Amino acid sequence: MSQQITTSEFDEKVLQASRPVLVDFYADWCGPCKAMGPVVDEVAEELSGEIDVYKLNVDENPEIAQRYRVMSIPTLIVFEGGEVKNQTLGAQPKPALLELLGK
Repeated sequence: MSQQITTSEFDEKVLQASRPVLVDFYADWCGPCKAMGPVVDEVAEELSGEIDVYKLNVDENPEIAQRYRVMSIPTLIVFEGGEVKNQTLGAQPKPALLELLGK
């Protein structure tokens, strides 16, 4: 299951993580974001122990969204070693999300 993350936790939980991290940038009012929720949770469960998965609400945490130039949501970004490794924009099917993660 994915977990909520805030600006204050971002650097520690994402940039300093010892394994890859998937961050789902979303908003509560976004229809495609709601459609992605179950897919992201499914991938989080399937890859539990291999990657960490977080959801970041762009309305509540605009600083992080601006830092990574998130202009449209949902945006999914894979971080590894504190760097952006991969990213995608818009609702994605599960196979595309697994591919994004290199699985």
